[in-house]
Amino acid sequence: MAETFGDFIDVSPAADSEYLNLSFSPSSVPLKQRWRNNGLSADFLGDYVTTFFPKDAADPATGQRQAEIRGAVAYIANELLENSMKYSDDSLGAPIAITLYLNRDQLLFAASNGITAEQRGLFQAFIEELEAGDPNELYLQRLEAQAMSDNGAGLGYLTMINDYGATLAWRFGEDAAGRPLVTTQVRLAI
Repeated sequence: MAETFGDFIDVSPAADSEYLNLSFSPSSVPLKQRWRNNGLSADFLGDYVTTFFPKDAADPATGQRQAEIRGAVAYIANELLENSMKYSDDSLGAPIAITLYLNRDQLLFAASNGITAEQRGLFQAFIEELEAGDPNELYLQRLEAQAMSDNGAGLGYLTMINDYGATLAWRFGEDAAGRPLVTTQVRLAI
């Protein structure tokens, strides 16, 4: 049975919408070794989206908007891919996938990965803390905690909320093969 946190939206590609899906199989190269490719994949998604926001030489604001959207997409995609790869349970054989949906008024990211029961418990505790607290205060607390240790857990999500005005949601369930799966959804108004 699936459990959701936040306003999770069931999305399926429509004939009149744009979307791009990248999927990484754990069977070809271990996912942890692909870490350096996250930035490349995130930049690709950022570049892909900018084609839908063309520059107009007569209006400099269009170039600025294009750059802002590209930067936001690249940042969010990179964070989602890093978290998915970092916390994925390779032994499940579940691929890591990120899909970017482009709608008239928003971008929606959906990133999925396999997850252990222990990871699920820790992640849900963070989500519950995030939902109950103030994202700005939580960000400062996490920054202070990171200064004392190497644990920066949650800073990427908090940056998405605080700096980009993103809305986050999660679904814990299973994929078609019955493997435990978490999907993180990020909505960004455009």
